[in-house]
Amino acid sequence: MFERILAKCRNYGRLTYVDHKGRRHEFHNDSGPAVTIRATDWVTDLKLAVNPWVAVGEAYMDGRLVVDEGSLFDFVEVGMRNSNDIDTTAWVKAVNIARMGMRWWHQYNPIGLARRNVAHHYDLSRRLFELFLDPTMQYSCAYFPSPQTSLAEAQQAKMRHIAAKLLLEPGMRVFDIGSGWGGLALHLAKYHDVEVVGVTLSSEQFELATQRVKSAGLEKKVTFKLQDYRLETGAFDRIVSVGMFEHVGVRHYPEFFEKARDLLRPNGVALLHSIGRREGPGTSNPWLRKYIFPGSYSPALSEVVPVVERTGLWISDVEILGLHYAETLRHWRANFNANRAEITRLYDERFCRMWEFYLAGCEMSFRLGFSMVFQMQLCKQIDAVPMTRDYMFDREREAGAARAANDKSKSRKDRAA
Repeated sequence: MFERILAKCRNYGRLTYVDHKGRRHEFHNDSGPAVTIRATDWVTDLKLAVNPWVAVGEAYMDGRLVVDEGSLFDFVEVGMRNSNDIDTTAWVKAVNIARMGMRWWHQYNPIGLARRNVAHHYDLSRRLFELFLDPTMQYSCAYFPSPQTSLAEAQQAKMRHIAAKLLLEPGMRVFDIGSGWGGLALHLAKYHDVEVVGVTLSSEQFELATQRVKSAGLEKKVTFKLQDYRLETGAFDRIVSVGMFEHVGVRHYPEFFEKARDLLRPNGVALLHSIGRREGPGTSNPWLRKYIFPGSYSPALSEVVPVVERTGLWISDVEILGLHYAETLRHWRANFNANRAEITRLYDERFCRMWEFYLAGCEMSFRLGFSMVFQMQLCKQIDAVPMTRDYMFDREREAGAARAANDKSKSRKDRAA
């Protein structure tokens, strides 16, 4: 049965499938890499046919689907480049229709369940994330001004890019929804002299973020809370959310934007940074939802904009970041592989194969244009931001120049010492 699905893989790649009896099935095209995969038993062959979008990842994790020729990345690329044709197979089409019918349930994230879903991923060993992220522990799309930009530099550039859009002034109060390990909040407080309140549902993130505040001596400027954003009260000049909206779920979008509206002061500005989907409304990849991000969904803009409009907020700017996340994931994947031995000791080989599949699949999704990142600037009053976008670039350049001058001065002092 699985061979019938793979027969659709003729538009890209030279794919060979070896079934559990050792029979070779070739699905070749003149373009793309040569890949040979092998199923180790008949149960795997059956599962691959019944629900390939889950079973392929599971079988690779368990070592029951082996890549004998080419790399996992090559295999993922061939599969995803042929995915539209695979989805035309009658059985796969039926499975996808059933998944679409369940999408509201899959995205149900009330306060208690949202915390459990976050813990599934973000409360893994802190050391794991240290081994593949940049030093500031930014676990979201970086911003690459040039192909030569390093991951660490690109994450700093991302934070400057966001800060420029927030139009920060000293003394402002900022609410960080989904503050992670605290890198963005610390950056904003240190370089823009603002007060930041950050919330996360991950106890691991909260613990490290709190430690980092103390180490930086910023206790008077930065406060982190282990709580749901929906429980926050008060008023803020600015609101920022980076890499958290993917965990909200479509049915909870009204809650999210109404809360942002209620917390934002009349002349306030908010910045939402989220993964989005190129196509219209759909569903999350079922393997990714099951093993990596329970309850997650990356929306189409057509699902977000109508909700914002109903809250009365202005969408004052939208930017699409195309390949920036693909490059971010490329760096993460390289770091992960470079530290694979230590990660195996932290967990096991199955865990490493699971994360290899996750990082490779996500990178390819961005490279092939299935996914993108959008940054949406929001405000209550249309005159809360300047009439032209020049201010963004001016502030970003000024912040970059100031950081470079500061680093140069610090370097001279260190050498003198």
